Amino acid sequence: MSRIRIVVADQAEAIFYDLSSLKARPTEVARMSDPAAHLHDRDFSSDRPGRSYESVGGARHAIARENEPRRREAVKFAKEIAGRLDQDRRKKEYEQLIVVAAAPFRSLMRTEFSTDTTACIVHEVPKDLVHSPVEVLREHLPTTAQELKSA
Repeated sequence: MSRIRIVVADQAEAIFYDLSSLKARPTEVARMSDPAAHLHDRDFSSDRPGRSYESVGGARHAIARENEPRRREAVKFAKEIAGRLDQDRRKKEYEQLIVVAAAPFRSLMRTEFSTDTTACIVHEVPKDLVHSPVEVLREHLPTTAQELKSA
């Protein structure tokens, strides 16, 4: 059983690492990806918004539609990541969690984490390192227990 789980994520990909100690090299244990994150906005919807008349007068205008299909997809992926971490925590695969993600997506993930998973977070790295080699990730990880929040 690993004591520390690291999740390195952005809105398209997540990599899960296990860390047996703060001095050890992280070992990749799983990957998740969201192919829809690479789609264009036009691919999320096939038709143009409808048109409507003003309530007063004869003017017409386009009906506004939801403007955030990418955000909706990012929230969905954040839920999948949170579900995976929650499942792994319940299986006792880790006791402490380090979250590595850039600010916008990190906050999306945190809102999806269960209370118990949030309580396991001992360190956060506000960087997008999902496409970086493990050596770069290690540079941003704490090296002593004093650098970790208490779980």
